[in-house]
Amino acid sequence: MLTIQNRAEASELLRAKNLFIFDMDGTIYLGGVPFDFAVRFIRRLRERGRRVLFFTNNASHDPVFYMDKLTRLGFAPSGEEICTSGDVTAAFLTRKRAGKRVYLMGTPELWRQFDRAGIPMVNGPDGKLTDPAGAAPDIVVTSFDTGLTYEKLTIACDFIRGGAEYLCTHPDFNCPTETRFIPDSGAIAAAVTASTGVTPVYFGKPYPETAAMMAEITGEARENMMIFGDRLYTDIATGKKHGISAALVLTGETTEEDVERASEAEKPDLLLPSLAEADELMFG
Repeated sequence: MLTIQNRAEASELLRAKNLFIFDMDGTIYLGGVPFDFAVRFIRRLRERGRRVLFFTNNASHDPVFYMDKLTRLGFAPSGEEICTSGDVTAAFLTRKRAGKRVYLMGTPELWRQFDRAGIPMVNGPDGKLTDPAGAAPDIVVTSFDTGLTYEKLTIACDFIRGGAEYLCTHPDFNCPTETRFIPDSGAIAAAVTASTGVTPVYFGKPYPETAAMMAEITGEARENMMIFGDRLYTDIATGKKHGISAALVLTGETTEEDVERASEAEKPDLLLPSLAEADELMFG
């Protein structure tokens, strides 16, 4: 594992890459507050001809939301630079489960994203069944549902106990905000699993469908990619499992103590206090 103290090697690793993939919350901003050094680093990457992809596991919002937010925070994204775990899940449903009926426990934004993709839904954006007496869905998808209710949780568990396939957009247990951590998709899925005994098939980071989509939408070989993130079990694991160089920043969830406790197979290729140090190593 390289650190800022291994300046020559760390600089060489970064400069060898062409596609730089950024987790969002905890990596380039915190809640609604951008890291100025992240804005500068990403601007300088583009100026030097490098490519950028923003990827978040947070499927509570759709790419339109992230386009507006990243623009407002100064990152100047283009539409093809943004991808979410919701995109990966929707692509799986349309390609591998075409025509299957879905009950979604997620936000209205994610519901609209699935609806635009042509996925047949048995509930509306509020989570209520459109035809309570109708046929049960083939699939239940749970996500980071900031409007979670006991009724939604009960409906999802009933369908899963009845034999519906169980999918989850992403495994993150907590979402960082400016003031505290709040329960995320993985925490909600844990409740469903505790009730039903069924573990979902997960998407998002660090699962193979996500690494495949990163390659598909950018056309870059994995050895030419570098992923930056603040979590070992999602961001760094994506790199370690799928042949992508991975850099951990300490501006979000993970601490140096967490890294020290991790096995060698789980440690990042590069450990940095923040993206400010990545900027310095690449551009001085």
